[in-house]
Amino acid sequence: MKLVKKLFRFVILLLILIGIAVWFIAKGLSPDYNGEFEIANLKEKVTVFYDENGVPHINANNEEDAYRVFGYVHAQDRLWQMELLRRISAGRLSEIFGSKLVNTDKFFSSLGIEESAYKTIASLNKESKSYKLTQAYLEGINHFIENGPTPIEFYMVGIDKERYTLKDVYNVFGYMAFSFAAAHKTDPLINEIKEKYGKEYVEELEVPLEKSTVIKNAKRPEVKAIFSNEITKIMDALPVPTFIGSNSWVLGAERTKNGKVIFANDPHISYSQPSVWYQNHIKTPNYEMYGFNLGLTPFPLLGHNRKYAYGLTMFENDDTDFYIEENNPKNDLEFKVKDGYKRYKTFEKKIKVKGEKDVNFQLRVSDHGPVMNDIIDQIKDERPIAMQWIYTNSPNKLIDACYEMSHADSLEGFKRGVSKIHAPGLNVMYGDAKNNIAWFAAAKLYRYRDSLNTKVYLDGASGKDEIVEYLDFEQNPMAINPTSNYVYSANNQPDSIQGMLYPGYYLPEDRAKRITKIIDSKYDFTKDNVASMLYDVKSHVVNEVIESASIVMNVGELNSLEKSAYEILLEWDGNYNKESVAPTVYNRFIYRFLKNTFEDEMGIEGFKQFMGGSPFQKKMIAVQMSKSESLWWDNINTDGVEEDKKAIIMKSFHEAITFLRRQLGDDVNEWQWEKVLSVEHNHAIGNAGGILRTIFNVGPFATNGGNEVINNHIFKLDSTGVYNVTGGPSTRRVIDFSDVENSLAILPTGQSGNRLSPYYKNQADKYLKGKFIKMKINQQEIKESKNRLVFLPKRNN
Repeated sequence: MKLVKKLFRFVILLLILIGIAVWFIAKGLSPDYNGEFEIANLKEKVTVFYDENGVPHINANNEEDAYRVFGYVHAQDRLWQMELLRRISAGRLSEIFGSKLVNTDKFFSSLGIEESAYKTIASLNKESKSYKLTQAYLEGINHFIENGPTPIEFYMVGIDKERYTLKDVYNVFGYMAFSFAAAHKTDPLINEIKEKYGKEYVEELEVPLEKSTVIKNAKRPEVKAIFSNEITKIMDALPVPTFIGSNSWVLGAERTKNGKVIFANDPHISYSQPSVWYQNHIKTPNYEMYGFNLGLTPFPLLGHNRKYAYGLTMFENDDTDFYIEENNPKNDLEFKVKDGYKRYKTFEKKIKVKGEKDVNFQLRVSDHGPVMNDIIDQIKDERPIAMQWIYTNSPNKLIDACYEMSHADSLEGFKRGVSKIHAPGLNVMYGDAKNNIAWFAAAKLYRYRDSLNTKVYLDGASGKDEIVEYLDFEQNPMAINPTSNYVYSANNQPDSIQGMLYPGYYLPEDRAKRITKIIDSKYDFTKDNVASMLYDVKSHVVNEVIESASIVMNVGELNSLEKSAYEILLEWDGNYNKESVAPTVYNRFIYRFLKNTFEDEMGIEGFKQFMGGSPFQKKMIAVQMSKSESLWWDNINTDGVEEDKKAIIMKSFHEAITFLRRQLGDDVNEWQWEKVLSVEHNHAIGNAGGILRTIFNVGPFATNGGNEVINNHIFKLDSTGVYNVTGGPSTRRVIDFSDVENSLAILPTGQSGNRLSPYYKNQADKYLKGKFIKMKINQQEIKESKNRLVFLPKRNN
């Protein structure tokens, strides 16, 4: 008995010691939100007040001190996120995650982002304010690296911290620019459909080809979509989010109850943990901005102060084109140009892989850009396919653009900053306290010869398919104080440019229709009205789709369960509420409709890419459903039968209801949307599953929303009938200039990426419920914060 008691005491003591050790370790790895620190090169004292949501309010006497401290506090909450972001364009993810990221590293390291960064940095004005503040920001990050606690993820994957340089900032810009691009997932697929089935099939996808340059190829019966599928796999493997779409609208004074501008924005980005944006508030005697920054970016892409507010959506313009080069028959290191042959630039590339041998490969680069065949091993096309990308082919002024947008003193000054954006293409939204509103399509736009279609491969050898003109920014689509008294963007097609609709990968008009319908109905909007709009889940287009289907639906051929489900669809008001049944029925029906329409021609892999990687799928739902006649209706695999729209509709509905009965039971009223839709914010370490998923991921949660509603919850339609939301509003913001001190925002999870921070996921519940937190700019209120860090100039010992 004495032995048992001793053993019991020993176990208790051991548990206490372990608890103490864990507490000390956790304390040592946690962010500091209280205390006093010294930083080298700081000129004067800087105080950081942390509000109840973990937002740092940085009060400094000069901007360089403010940005130096901002770098420090940004790093202590988001260093792991910064580390992943800087490694993408450099091709260094395999050093952390091993061989499964080799293809991703090969691809990104070959895009020319780093090479472009070096060229840009060499030409920067080292005396400019934007350069000096960026360097101060990097100094702050590096001070944290040398003096602050190491995030737990670094220990778990076994890597050391490294200092950050200006190249890393440009690597983040480059990744951001590429992640907008849809051409890589779409153009090769469209080109393959054209080559195998002819232009008529492609034109029904609303891609006109009448005068396109045709590079002939033997027709084959199945679309493999190897190129596009590999790009999708590369992007899906990334441990950080990609940029997708967005909503924004700015209401002029005539449309608001209090006679002042109201600004709204919710950029749509893949969900992740930590959240994409980092909120911060910088104030000096001569400058103030409440901003939302990406990791490793000193100047906010979203922001506001008492004078103006700005934000963005994705333009979705086409800024990437693919060229078929023609090699010299006598020398594969030379390619044909208009006047002869020219030698490829060649680069010897090396990918370091954790626990394995380095991967070495040679990259050829033509005048158009890198040859994709050298990067993606799975491409079997013998023709060299080169990628031309405006981001690496044009001067990069993004640091100056972001600085000028966040430091503008007028609408005209803000516009000058916007004009310096070349890529990615952005719709930049603006509103101010003087009741100005504006929208600018920001990108370096260009023109080819008339009727050349850039969604298929171009001829790289003849010289006929080259860019003939770069457009001046003043020719870009824009609206300043329009008579409608509002501006908006939902990634929809903009007005014509030089008499043509500019090519791009624009999203369906669902959200745009809903936004304009609501705005056009009122002239007395309040902040609360606009906040509610951001959480709206109603689609007008789904009712149009259902009506088109009902024209050929033969109700007499439906069984009792199918009739019940059909009645629910007909009565649906278009709201994607989690308690609703109609969204469950609708989305399963649409999946079968698209599959029965397109898969026979596209093949299994081509259809998979069409559904999961191409933006055309979303646009084609309403377009295809509205057609009476279509080449795509007939199933090429059925002999002696020519299917029509009715056959496809009836077959798809039967299959959808049969599937749902097996999945969710015989009672259609139990098929609620929340049973098949969920959202989870994945952390790169949590993706390993098991206990790590529980520790690092946030969710899963049931949620309201669906594809292409204002509260856009993006998911893939596939065979599973389960919809895991992969992206949505990365923040929601409302700035009312009649009450600017009570402006609203929310993040999907929280401010901090440090798992031991109380701000790791403290906003998640509010976000799910459509609630907001206050963006504080009232100094008296800010100074009442319980948590504060004081930074002092480092003393000489």
